[in-house]
Amino acid sequence: MALSLEEFVHSLDLRTLPRVLEIQSGIYFEGSVYEMFGNECCLSTGEVIKITGLKIKKIIAEICEHSEGGESQPFELPMNFPGLFKIVADKTPYLTMDEIIRTIHIGSSRLGHPCFFHQKDMELENLVIKQGEKIMLNSVEEINEEIVVNCGVVKNHQNHSFTLPLSQEGEFYECEDERIYTLKEIVEWKIPRNRTRTVKLTDFSNKWDLPNPFPEGFYGALILKPVYEIQGVMKFRKDIVRILPSLDVEVKDITDSYDANWFLQLLSTQDLSEMTSKEFPIVAEVIEAPQGSQLLASILQPGKTIVIHQKCQASRILASEIRSHFPKRHFLIPKSYKGKFKRRPREFPTAYDLEIAKSEKEPLHVVATKAFHPPHEELSSVAVGDQFLVHHSQTTEVLSEGIKKVVNVLACEKILKKSYEAALLPLYMEGGFVEVIHDKKQYQIAELCAQFHLPFNVKVSVRDLFIEEDILAATPGLRLEETITDSYLLISDFANPTECWEIPVSRSNMTVQLVSNLSQDTGSFLVRTLIEEITEEQYYMMRRYESSFLHPPPRPPKHPSVEEAKPALLHVAEERTVGLPKSPKSLRVDISKKLHSHQAGLDSKGPVGCQNALADLEKERSRCGAAAAAETFKNEKHQK
Repeated sequence: MALSLEEFVHSLDLRTLPRVLEIQSGIYFEGSVYEMFGNECCLSTGEVIKITGLKIKKIIAEICEHSEGGESQPFELPMNFPGLFKIVADKTPYLTMDEIIRTIHIGSSRLGHPCFFHQKDMELENLVIKQGEKIMLNSVEEINEEIVVNCGVVKNHQNHSFTLPLSQEGEFYECEDERIYTLKEIVEWKIPRNRTRTVKLTDFSNKWDLPNPFPEGFYGALILKPVYEIQGVMKFRKDIVRILPSLDVEVKDITDSYDANWFLQLLSTQDLSEMTSKEFPIVAEVIEAPQGSQLLASILQPGKTIVIHQKCQASRILASEIRSHFPKRHFLIPKSYKGKFKRRPREFPTAYDLEIAKSEKEPLHVVATKAFHPPHEELSSVAVGDQFLVHHSQTTEVLSEGIKKVVNVLACEKILKKSYEAALLPLYMEGGFVEVIHDKKQYQIAELCAQFHLPFNVKVSVRDLFIEEDILAATPGLRLEETITDSYLLISDFANPTECWEIPVSRSNMTVQLVSNLSQDTGSFLVRTLIEEITEEQYYMMRRYESSFLHPPPRPPKHPSVEEAKPALLHVAEERTVGLPKSPKSLRVDISKKLHSHQAGLDSKGPVGCQNALADLEKERSRCGAAAAAETFKNEKHQK
């Protein structure tokens, strides 16, 4: 039975791909050739196409309620839009599990476990699901020739697993979702097929260099409507055909009566990563090279024959430029990087950050850049220029309105001119500190990761001489943020199979044609790695959960009084403008004995190191000017 292309897409079950279609009739006459999205495609009557995928090409957004009362015009929302969104639960019920599976993405990713509740109690064989209880859909599998959905429910703090057949009927509603998503995550996992998705904009990065498509100050609800694109291949062609479902053609599904092996066997990087280890190594021809990537441009180009040796997991260090203005550059650095680094002073916005950064290797020596006036007399006050050696966290009792309370504090030593004084700083303290560096050693990146806690500030002191262009050497400084483990493919040029390169699966949208399995033994091979510069969007996808782990402990309910707080806030605001003290008098303290008592081998010229650290920071802030002050204030405001 012939269907319009749009009707076919509407009824398509992605689990059954690939499908083979025959063109029945439409606006395209026999033998006519049209160019669509850069690909020539002959859609003559009787032509056969193998459909390999259905992708969202773009997103059309529409504001739910226009601020001026008029109707808002739909607009295209770029796929790389750097906003964060909350999902509004769909109020339209799903009537069968089969409808859910056809519509919602379910997979092994943490984003691929949607949650639903049932309108009425559900009595299963060994379990009763009460009305409104959250049912998590974990995976789809075939058991005894029947496709079922593996589900889970929490009852009395215990997880219960069960399966539901696709024929299970009822009224299933989406649960409210409190998580925050990027647009890319919503597109890949959270937009139901054949439905729209309502979301609420919660945050927008001002680091985007394109105009904000939303009205100023808008943080409301909007409807996302996906525009799909059919991907397929045609006989005797090596390119991928992309067709909009809205084309006025009729098609017939002839999958069951047609040998799909007549078509080229095209594989994406994701397809390759899902192959078993026994299927490697393979020989493939590059059909589509990664877009916008400079990785191995000489090897990954259309028409090139490559060897894909195996898939693997590899770690990288996520790093960002230290600079005040945007856009900042972001990198993934392999631990095999041969360049050397010198340490740079770190800045700590709270006492809690000092607790995270302290190390057993050496005492953490810091200088205060902001004043702090404690709400309790048992805690220590801090003035701009005070120096501290950080020791450990502990608890202490304070008297608040006649009631004793326990507060988490950081035990430090305040460095005086000729002595030391014990100091207790509350972990919630929103002061400011700059590290004093006494270590002049040069480190390789593996040594830094082994000896110090990340995040860590460094500067390249010796570039990697084993690579032609070291893009890290030109950076003013780097903040090593965390170790990232990702999936890679080991590939090589067919002409030189002993030199392999690691290619990231998730960031290389490459398509290859399988040529053959490699029967001969490639023997041992050298694995080469590259410094990968990633986009702002990719960076925030990797880092967006960091804040939930690094937030300071909750602040106490309230400071003594608003009136007492006003002078302190005014004083802090003044110091925010002043920055660091101009006179180094208060910093002229001989701390060499104290530092040597903690660890031998540290630079005995403590005051000079302190002044140098402050001078370096002062120079950097002078260069940055108002932009740095604005960024610092914004970060402090966000943390509050």
